[in-house]
Amino acid sequence: MHVFLPGTVPALAALLDEGRLEGEPLTAFTAAPGSGGDSEEAEYEAMCAAAEESLRLLAADPSAPRRRVVLTAEMPDHIVEHEARHGDDVARVSVRASIPYKKLRALHVDDERAVADVAKAVEDPGSDAADDHELLWFAVQEIRYVVEDSRG
Repeated sequence: MHVFLPGTVPALAALLDEGRLEGEPLTAFTAAPGSGGDSEEAEYEAMCAAAEESLRLLAADPSAPRRRVVLTAEMPDHIVEHEARHGDDVARVSVRASIPYKKLRALHVDDERAVADVAKAVEDPGSDAADDHELLWFAVQEIRYVVEDSRG
């Protein structure tokens, strides 16, 4: 099952150091389209839900670069526990294990041009400040470059 995990740049740095995402249970989102629903659209909505959760993580870490981070992982169904529906086509889930680097499939992160708007969205969660920015896609092999780039 594909899960979309919210994160921050410091969490990416820790992932590189540890070789895995730690912190059981890990909150994630997954596509859960209703009958006849578009699975591609549902996956996009799950990624957006994880990006919203990333804003909450950024609010809890004032020193983190103001870029939303979402990791996509392929996880076995038996360690993913559904918690609740999150809209029509998305489920909020808990991953009941650490996630090894080899299970990661992609990284989605804001472009540097979004930093000011993401900072506004962190300060005012009700605003739509970050909504006009699409997350960029990176291969997992590029995580270290994203971390290095964010450090300046």
